[in-house]
Amino acid sequence: MTPAKRMEQRLKRLQEHLKRENPVLVEAVNQYRELDAVAQKLGLLHGGESYATQISWWPMISVLGTFSAGKSSFINTFLDMDLQRTGNQAVDDRFTVITFSPDNQVRTLPGLALDGDPRFPFYQISEDIEHVSKGEGAKIDSYLQMKVAPSEKLRGKILIDSPGFDADEQRKATLRITDHIIELSDLVMVFFDARHPEPGAMQDTLEHLVKGAMRRNDSSKFLFILNQIDTSAREDNLEDIVSAWQKALVQQGLSAGSFHILFNDKLAVPVANENVWARYVAKRDADYQRIMARVNGVNIERVYRIVGAMESQANAIEQQAVPRIREALQRWRKQVLAADALVFGLLAVALVAMSIEFGYWEGLLFNPPWLAAFAGNLWATIGVLAVIAGLALGLHYWIRQRLAKRIAATLSKSETYGNLSAAFLKSTPFWRSIFQSSPAGWGGRTRRRLDTIRHATDRFVQHLNDRFTSPSGENQKPKSA
Repeated sequence: MTPAKRMEQRLKRLQEHLKRENPVLVEAVNQYRELDAVAQKLGLLHGGESYATQISWWPMISVLGTFSAGKSSFINTFLDMDLQRTGNQAVDDRFTVITFSPDNQVRTLPGLALDGDPRFPFYQISEDIEHVSKGEGAKIDSYLQMKVAPSEKLRGKILIDSPGFDADEQRKATLRITDHIIELSDLVMVFFDARHPEPGAMQDTLEHLVKGAMRRNDSSKFLFILNQIDTSAREDNLEDIVSAWQKALVQQGLSAGSFHILFNDKLAVPVANENVWARYVAKRDADYQRIMARVNGVNIERVYRIVGAMESQANAIEQQAVPRIREALQRWRKQVLAADALVFGLLAVALVAMSIEFGYWEGLLFNPPWLAAFAGNLWATIGVLAVIAGLALGLHYWIRQRLAKRIAATLSKSETYGNLSAAFLKSTPFWRSIFQSSPAGWGGRTRRRLDTIRHATDRFVQHLNDRFTSPSGENQKPKSA
């Protein structure tokens, strides 16, 4: 089966599942197919790729952070069951994908269950791991596992618990999975341990997670949580600790994302001063309610995010990919013309010098002894000129091919909208003139296809708005997402 057919089967299975889980998104898959066709025509995607696989079609909540930050304890409290092992040291070195179990059983499945199932956002992640860390792709079970649990809070969601994060010590494969999780998640909760009051000690974590959030256009999905803050109640310096951590985030350049505090009632030891403890509890409860509001809202946010991602990709193709390919083609054209002028100019000078050396000139008249042999033979003259033209064209195409490959090597192969390098090379085959400024596959018809996709996005958004709001003020019962 070709990669294109495998992808089509995967999209069909996705639509079948959405018909049961979220019918409003079924038509969105067709629009993603249309977007894929545009990208494949431009060369940004190949036949076995789809933008639909770059997002998670199920709400995804990831819990990241440092060792001993209370990630697993938070998950157990949220699910109201002792699902994840807890401890002050690293107790699990794998990413755990937690999903709903309909049969009241808790099971642990290997990483292959995620890598081989196209319904999950880690489908074929082993290939990505292999690319960044040779030989590690076959060890997928060392990086991922799946747990299924009978908690209603998991119904319709995917929850991810990460191993303790340490950017200096983790392998490239682990960082690749972390980036993949962040990319697909609707909500990213980053936990820090308040018992380690010096934020500078977590510099590597801040570098990878916080600066990563800053570079994203969806940084609002990050919640930064200072956990186990109850340890500061005896000194009553809650505000000082929170301020220090907020300052650390600001120093990393983060201006978006929420900052919250938490602690576990089962593990906390109240202080004697009831007023201080009441203030800590009130702050914790308020922040926990805000966190839960975000958690409960991911189902609706996910639908809007999927539809919005479709329009973002359409805009990125027209406003980013096409201009960058045009710029690369312009650069290529200038380099080819300059190289042609230089090479053919040098050849011309060399030939003139050789003809002078051999005495082929009589003053300003070029009169080599073999010229008379062609004077009365038209076909011989045509043949010689054809050979010369063929050699010149061959040299020209060799120059343009070499320069195209050199420029392609400078272009990204992993932009969010696709492979810019491959798209550029698709616009530089021998049958395309170097004076064609538009990329291959781009034109008025392609632009209209993108406009149609954007109009479809607007219709989706209006349909979603009708489910949750009524601008006219008419009474309308809200519908679930």
